[in-house]
Amino acid sequence: MAHYAFLDENNIVTEVIVGNDENNTEELPEGFTSWEQWYGDFRGQTCKRTSYNTAANEHKLGGTPFRGNFAGIGWTYDSTRDAFISPQPYDSWVLDEDDLGWYPPVSYPDDDNLYIWNESSQSWDLVS
Repeated sequence: MAHYAFLDENNIVTEVIVGNDENNTEELPEGFTSWEQWYGDFRGQTCKRTSYNTAANEHKLGGTPFRGNFAGIGWTYDSTRDAFISPQPYDSWVLDEDDLGWYPPVSYPDDDNLYIWNESSQSWDLVS
């Protein structure tokens, strides 16, 4: 079993499905070289395989991470990085090139309180 993400014209994920295992080429219809190609042709959208076991550019079972993160609807496929990237939560947050996650310009406070990001002040506000 494998997962596949369908992309719109802006490389935004519109749907993620469970499909044929990429190694199951015996059932691949004639004229196609991969399941990505077949699903994409069938749906008329670009299709990219995504790994359920990959998050923050790590494979949770110790394998090789695949395409940075498991794709989600609304996420972007970055062809330069060959990776799926979540939407930027705030304009000030920066993408970490190693784990492909978004991080604030100020670290989350290291105490037992709960905070929420305040974009206008670029700081963490205590939740009361």
